[in-house]
Amino acid sequence: QVQLVESGGGLVQAGGSLRLSCAASGRTFSRYYMGWFRQAPGKEREFVAAIRWSGGNTYYADSVKARFTISKDNAKNTVYLQMNSLKPEDTAVYYCAAGLRAIPYSSGSKYDYWGQGTQVTVSS
Repeated sequence: QVQLVESGGGLVQAGGSLRLSCAASGRTFSRYYMGWFRQAPGKEREFVAAIRWSGGNTYYADSVKARFTISKDNAKNTVYLQMNSLKPEDTAVYYCAAGLRAIPYSSGSKYDYWGQGTQVTVSS
């Protein structure tokens, strides 16, 4: 059974940092794209970042480029999202997702598995 378990969310002041983790289990993800998406209240889910497990290619939404970094730890089967210089508009539930054929990587519909989400709240 595939499981994606996010952790690391919380409350932080604007300008602060958080690191989200996504622990993946239940299958071999070496050929998967791993993505982070977020959804703010009253808004649609939006793409944040993605990484190809094999090769490590990374992709970012323009809104987070240069502030967020996606990475992976092969030994721990875990994907991370380091978030720096956080802004109130980054407040959302952040979801981890895994997709075997996630092309385009920014499309949530291309991902096969989703975590339960973790809340990130940035106060001004």
